[in-house]
Amino acid sequence: MQTVAHLLIIEFPGGNDFDIAHASVERGDTFSFLTSDLKHYLAQPEGASLLARATQRIEVPGFDPEEVMHAVLEAHADAPIDGVLSLLDIRLVMAARIAHRLGLRHLGRAEAAILRDKYSVRCQLQAKGIVQPDFALAESNEALVQEVMQMGLPVLIKPSDGYASQNIAVLRYPEDLDPILSPLQDMLPSRADYGLGVSANDRLLVERYMEGTVIGCDTLSFGGKHTLLGIHEKLFFEQPSFAIRGSCFSNAHLQWDAINTYVQALLNAVGFHDGAAHIELVLTTVGPRLIEINPRLVGAKIARLVNFALDRSMHQDLIAIHTGQYRAPVEAEKETVYAVTRWLVARESGVLDGVELAKRNDPRIRCAEVMKRPGDYVRPPLENADRIAYVMVCADTREAAESLAESYIAACKIKLREVALSPALVD
Repeated sequence: MQTVAHLLIIEFPGGNDFDIAHASVERGDTFSFLTSDLKHYLAQPEGASLLARATQRIEVPGFDPEEVMHAVLEAHADAPIDGVLSLLDIRLVMAARIAHRLGLRHLGRAEAAILRDKYSVRCQLQAKGIVQPDFALAESNEALVQEVMQMGLPVLIKPSDGYASQNIAVLRYPEDLDPILSPLQDMLPSRADYGLGVSANDRLLVERYMEGTVIGCDTLSFGGKHTLLGIHEKLFFEQPSFAIRGSCFSNAHLQWDAINTYVQALLNAVGFHDGAAHIELVLTTVGPRLIEINPRLVGAKIARLVNFALDRSMHQDLIAIHTGQYRAPVEAEKETVYAVTRWLVARESGVLDGVELAKRNDPRIRCAEVMKRPGDYVRPPLENADRIAYVMVCADTREAAESLAESYIAACKIKLREVALSPALVD
């Protein structure tokens, strides 16, 4: 029997994904909200409406750990917290600390710290005997050049604390080592800004680049028992972009058993006990190989796609996990499903004036939404943050879902603002 809970929600992923709060309300729970920037969410009508329902709104500018813990303990004294949830990478370690202090079910502190650093994950898996690509750490430009030369091409370079496909580089061919094309000597400091006052720590992971199909695996773990809900087969924009153009989610895959076995081994190796994970793999000719483990629900609102496909709320399941009420889906009741997402992007750089979404005249189109706002700078996609809008489609076959999603995106229109030239430039 479900018990009403009071939740602490820490930030909203993407700054505009409020699905976890909606799930809390739908369950009949109450929630308090913790952030370093309350104005950001209150400036959005949906955010303001939801936060008006919050038991407490806790703002800690700068998000100093000691100040955060003090504020949370005061809030807990007034309204006891039954579960701690954070779907934002940069807050996962603090969420684990808070949950530990309050004695609540959550990913452990040590495990959270490891999972927030991709190099540490590689080391942990290596110690547990998990087969992986070659990898190394570089904390200076000199070390980066040395590791790339020692490992040899092709290699992939990415921030060890990064997420959302940001600041990734691939070197495949000798010409890619040209300083003009790939300035290895000038990659650090990166000055990467993750938002909410958090910057990259400038630890770069260098690893062997793997060829194959990229997939994402959505899992829920409760008491160390892991359930693979489904698999996203991912489609990328043309290189050198690392932005995802879309994906097909299904709970049926030709390599399901092998993938599930590998995913279970990965989660056990990093001590993952409670929570959601989105694990990205490459299906190589020698079997599945890890790209990274994201210790949270899949981002960019794609958890919503999973909800549509399975007719079950991952968000409510996650709340149930953190409050000790979770019941895993029964394998025997599983029906094969296909759900597809596709993203709308700009073909040229400019300032967004507006987006005209196509009409949703087919019930299989479950959701379409614009993520950017007028006045935002847009460009052809290099990373996921460059995507403008999406559509989600569910259908009986993969082919039908993909065809409908592609047609919908093709019918959407992007309008960029015209920039007036000065008389001097016109002359």
